[in-house]
Amino acid sequence: MPNATAYGGKVLISVLLGTFTVSLNNSALNLAVAELMVTFNASATHVSLVVTMFMIAMGMTMPLTGYLAGRFGRKHIYLLGLWGFLAGSGLGAMAQSLNGIIFARGLQGVAAGLMIPLSLSLIFSAYPSEQRGRASGVWGFAVMIAPAIGPTVGGLLLEISHWRALFLMNMPFALLGLLCGYRYLLAESHHPQRPFDLAGFSLITIGMGAVLFSLSWVESLTDLLRYQALVPLTLGVLALLLFVRVERHHATPLLDLSLFSHASFRLSVILACLQSIILFGCILLVPLWMQNTLGFRPLTTGLVFLATALAAAACSPIAGRLIDRYPPQWCISVGLIATVISLIGLGTLTAATPVWIIATWMGLRGMGMGCAYLPSTTVGMKDLPEQSVAQASAMNNMSRRLLSSLGIVALSIYYDITVNAALSQGVSYTEASAATLHMAFFALAAIALLCLPLAWQLGRAVEKQDTSSSGTTHSGVAQTHSLHTAPARRAE
Repeated sequence: MPNATAYGGKVLISVLLGTFTVSLNNSALNLAVAELMVTFNASATHVSLVVTMFMIAMGMTMPLTGYLAGRFGRKHIYLLGLWGFLAGSGLGAMAQSLNGIIFARGLQGVAAGLMIPLSLSLIFSAYPSEQRGRASGVWGFAVMIAPAIGPTVGGLLLEISHWRALFLMNMPFALLGLLCGYRYLLAESHHPQRPFDLAGFSLITIGMGAVLFSLSWVESLTDLLRYQALVPLTLGVLALLLFVRVERHHATPLLDLSLFSHASFRLSVILACLQSIILFGCILLVPLWMQNTLGFRPLTTGLVFLATALAAAACSPIAGRLIDRYPPQWCISVGLIATVISLIGLGTLTAATPVWIIATWMGLRGMGMGCAYLPSTTVGMKDLPEQSVAQASAMNNMSRRLLSSLGIVALSIYYDITVNAALSQGVSYTEASAATLHMAFFALAAIALLCLPLAWQLGRAVEKQDTSSSGTTHSGVAQTHSLHTAPARRAE
């Protein structure tokens, strides 16, 4: 392992530039949907592919990351992904049609699918286990601050320039990331003869792509029951189930599912998935509450979300240091309790609630994210074998995306059914929407409460693993000592 003092900071900066580029571009480009509809005279459904295509392409690429990193080396695959994201940005800026933009977004998604799982793996390789929480906390700061400033930067560019500027703005960061990556990321040994699991790749690609594609179109129960969504969803679920069966009996699987036998990793994935449902649930519910029910402008809603992102970014480095020094369940539990309180607060809002109180609850929600969301993932992976971190990160990301997509669909269907039932009874839309959203926030708070015992189980699993590792180390030292002293005794 490279010396953390000499190389860790340089590796961290190199990776931060790449992941910051991806996060900044995605959050800024979401604002261009309305302008693209006008520019290309396209429907909202067609333009939504600009966002959807990225997510699907990234989800389908992530399973390949572990294999490609082992086959060609993490540095080469990460930089290939950064080159791909740069190329996608250039194609998007030069696109003359909406389909050209969608293609560019697909290329960016493939590139992000290569980069994101390798980010933590590269950072972990540059730091010893006891410093990885601090390093991942700094990485989390960049990952969370980019979505916070992205809408602001994107809105400003749309005001003074053109939608093409949203693709061009991230290119300097990508170029700087490439320069630092080639300079500071270390080449490593790889396994060029490793066989490729074609069956596993085909099944996971079809499964992830079909499920994400079908769920991206579902906003109500009627949408879910249409064959356009139901057929690919069924096909995707069957492919994923068959993938698990195939991988368990494959000599060199595409994804090593045996990593889930590590209690700390398994619990961290469950925690990450549940918190992703809360995270994306808030992204769905808060705009519905503020814009549809209370009548606030989108800019006000964006500023409220800015409070969340800034608080999360500020707490992430602190939480990273805490989980290096203390049992992780304390920091994660504090974050989950803050999350529960903030969600209950959001569930008690009324039409008379001032904006600053909404922003306060959202800021507390951000503190909960910073203390619990990323630390849960870091704790579960930081003690895994270094060669397994890329695969573990990919599986964590894929699980979060699938479960959060299902959570959003469930909340959307619940909102649609409940509001329509209230409207049929003569209740006004504002009252029906408010009552439905209150219960939805309380349901998310209940999910956060369920995470608390899991956080303590995760802490105990980590402590047990540390104790086992310490015992193994002491045993190895004792054995070495006896080997060195035995000859001396015989000489005497």
